[in-house]
Amino acid sequence: MKIVIVGCGKVGTSIANELNSEGHEIILVDINRAAVTRLSDSIDAMGIEGNGATYETLADAGAGTADLVIAAAARDEVNLYTCLMARACGCKNTIARVRNPEYTNDLYRVKDILGLSMFINPEMTAAGEISRLLRFSGALEIDSFSKGQVELIKVQVPGNSPVVGREISKIDILKGKVRICTVERGSEVFIPNGDFVIQGGDRITVVSKPEIAARFFKKANINIGKSRDVIILGGGKISFYLAQRLLKAGIGVKIIEKNSERCHELSDLLHEAVIIHGDCMDQDLLMSEGIDRTDGVIALMDYDEENILISMYVRSVSRAKIITKVNNAHFDSIVDQLDIECVINPKKIAGEYIARYIRAVQNSLGSNVETLYRLNEGKVEALEFRAKSSSRVVNIPLSKLSLKDDLQIICITRRGKIILPTGADSVMPDDSVVVITKHKGLKDLDDILGRH
Repeated sequence: MKIVIVGCGKVGTSIANELNSEGHEIILVDINRAAVTRLSDSIDAMGIEGNGATYETLADAGAGTADLVIAAAARDEVNLYTCLMARACGCKNTIARVRNPEYTNDLYRVKDILGLSMFINPEMTAAGEISRLLRFSGALEIDSFSKGQVELIKVQVPGNSPVVGREISKIDILKGKVRICTVERGSEVFIPNGDFVIQGGDRITVVSKPEIAARFFKKANINIGKSRDVIILGGGKISFYLAQRLLKAGIGVKIIEKNSERCHELSDLLHEAVIIHGDCMDQDLLMSEGIDRTDGVIALMDYDEENILISMYVRSVSRAKIITKVNNAHFDSIVDQLDIECVINPKKIAGEYIARYIRAVQNSLGSNVETLYRLNEGKVEALEFRAKSSSRVVNIPLSKLSLKDDLQIICITRRGKIILPTGADSVMPDDSVVVITKHKGLKDLDDILGRH
């Protein structure tokens, strides 16, 4: 697809990297010459210096013939106006980044008038991801398929779990309702078969319905309980959105924020939360507020360095679920070495959400990838396909299909029913089929077949 991205800041950069990796034609627009040059050189894309909210600049960028225009500038108003101008140029699909909570709440009223295909709020989206992790506080990562009916949940296996030392095919508590689909051991990632033996310390990803997964984790002695109270460090937009979600779910929330004016704002907006005016880096304050007794700690301060440092401290004094916001992708290798439990990058999440929307658009144009997640630091992909009647995969028992190596069909959804398939099962037309693989760039369900 031909995609014009207006705005080459952190969000625009994350979106551009995500879409470029999937082979789209990217045109970048920014009023800052250095920003557009830096990004266009890094991904080998066309760059245009200019005001992307004007008709002339958008026309120069080819918005009239583009499949999509994404407005990711710093100001919400500019993004919304950019989408209006893109529509005037002839582009039928537009996406705007909108951060202001007041705008976000009202946009559904004027979405059609503005011609918006989608709007993305990175902070609200990140809050949603964090709240899901807190629902299963022992989870390292959670992704969903089939409109939330099926979840991929990544956990670490303790040494005393009854699944340790056993072949996957002989783990009785799986009972065909839970499937282990990846195993991460050190720097290696495996897509295991039935003979694979689980070891203590392995990070496994299981696929199941959420309620069934919870029972499996309990029997496997994997602590996965729901958080009852959390402490949020920093009172920014993500903290506000997250607190709203957690309070609604009945979870106790305490926010520590050093800006007194912001504390007053949060007190007015979040009546059920406890708002503390103080320095999140003050260890004595954290201990006095029960950092060593809480179920969850979310580091959402402005600076990545502070979030990383305080997460390391909390890990040394608490058994809480720790979630750390890190915006700078250059810190990834450092964070990996520090073994920080869960890292959230709001800009990257926004890029991934937009990429999912684009796959849905492509689905109507020939591709049938409906959802895609990159797991295990990008080493593995989980894709959801919609099976077409013309596919070479349908109506054939899975045991008779010649599938690529390092690939498994892990789940089939048929008219709302979840199937964890065996070799005797077949894919039927219109099934939702979830595949996990080390192969990159699969576009069609038939791509799972080998060349045998």
